[in-house]
Amino acid sequence: MAPTLLDVADLACRRGGRPVFERLSFALGAGELLALTGRNGSGKTTLLRALALLVRPEAGTIRWQGSDVQDDPETWRGRLAWLGHLDGLKGDLTVCENLLGAERLRDRPAADDRLDLALVAFDLNALAHRAVRTLSAGQRRRTALARVLLTQAPLWLLDEPLNALDAPAQQAFRSVLQNHLAGGGLAIAATHADLGVAGARTFELAG
Repeated sequence: MAPTLLDVADLACRRGGRPVFERLSFALGAGELLALTGRNGSGKTTLLRALALLVRPEAGTIRWQGSDVQDDPETWRGRLAWLGHLDGLKGDLTVCENLLGAERLRDRPAADDRLDLALVAFDLNALAHRAVRTLSAGQRRRTALARVLLTQAPLWLLDEPLNALDAPAQQAFRSVLQNHLAGGGLAIAATHADLGVAGARTFELAG
């Protein structure tokens, strides 16, 4: 078994004053994928947001290589790639402008070869200079996934990554995810669908 990188212990979160989950614990090592399953409202998105420090847990700890991520939240956020339920793209900007702008916000401008890799991985070359507002839902989702790949972050937090993707795009996503895991990356994905990745662990939230 790979050494633990991410250790979540006794995590508890509330939403609207009511508990969503309590005493939630798991650990992940390099190359592992955790698929979060459960009915709508069971807490999958809340857990992802807590891991990204977008909501504050009521209790528990999140540790990366033994250190509490709350001690240095900016460094922790730099280790994450986030894909929300919404794509989080600016409609008036082109595909390339969205990708490059996201990297500038991370204070690490993307090299041309990394940008090209992300565009090719999700078949976006022909759309690179199109305004995002002119794209279909599936094309926008592919752009958001290309942004995740571009980060080269060790931990990916993905909320329903297969949303709006057709069969070829789903296969492209699986290939990219498998390469990320094979390179020692980690991923946690909230999903209602089979991600199609061998060896994925499943964590069902009861709500």
